[in-house]
Amino acid sequence: MEGLVPVVVFLVLVLVTIAKGVRLVPQGSKWVVQRLGKYHGTLNPGLNIIIPYVDDVSYKVTTKDIVLDIPSQEVITRDNAVIIANAVAYINIISPEKAVYGVEDYRLAIQNLVQTSLRAIVGEMALDDALSSRDQIKAKLKAAISDDISDWGITMKTVEIQDINPSMTMQKAMEEQAAAERGRRATVTRAEGEKAAAILEADGRLEASRRDAQAQVVLAEASQTAISKVTAAIQQNELPVMYLLGERYIEAIKDMSKSENGKLVVIPADIPASIRGLMGNTK
Repeated sequence: MEGLVPVVVFLVLVLVTIAKGVRLVPQGSKWVVQRLGKYHGTLNPGLNIIIPYVDDVSYKVTTKDIVLDIPSQEVITRDNAVIIANAVAYINIISPEKAVYGVEDYRLAIQNLVQTSLRAIVGEMALDDALSSRDQIKAKLKAAISDDISDWGITMKTVEIQDINPSMTMQKAMEEQAAAERGRRATVTRAEGEKAAAILEADGRLEASRRDAQAQVVLAEASQTAISKVTAAIQQNELPVMYLLGERYIEAIKDMSKSENGKLVVIPADIPASIRGLMGNTK
């Protein structure tokens, strides 16, 4: 039994040594190996052999695309408007050794870099441009970050602007401004409508007056012509004139009798004498 103890110890040591020397790296990962505390190499997916007790797997890095959520932050535009913006970045680690040795925490570093670049880009834009130019901000942001993170063995696949909205105070101010603008437009439209209606009404009165004047001229000319013809026809004979004036006189009395204010109508007893009096003939 005493001879079995060393054998068992030896077998356990062999198994531990094999376990330390054989590494199975899963697909989508790369492992960084250090030899005696110094970078030695990178293990690719599959079966890998390292020197037990000398080599050590220090970092396990994924080669899949990594999604980094960039927290929301307040950004001040060129015209001193405050907006809330956040983003999401998609990165891929190409050189794991650079990612783990080039920066303390590449996730935190990229997150801060995106936030800083986003503030700088939006700070050069006016509010309206910032709210309507997501693609332009995205392109500038990707170009600004790609060069910096390439030194860490990381490539920027894409970066998307999730939300870019005015702050609550700014939204309230914009709503008040929009309401005031709508009120101003309504007032202008109403004033223009009233102006157009007044012009049309004035034009109508002018046209009516012009036509009334023309009608009066026509009536006056017709009356003049009629009087001339009657005068030429009757000459010294007053009977037709008396007849015409009497007819007009009777029609006038009828109109007066139909009036609501008509109370009393006086008809002369001698209509021919009255007519002669109107004509200046007392014979």
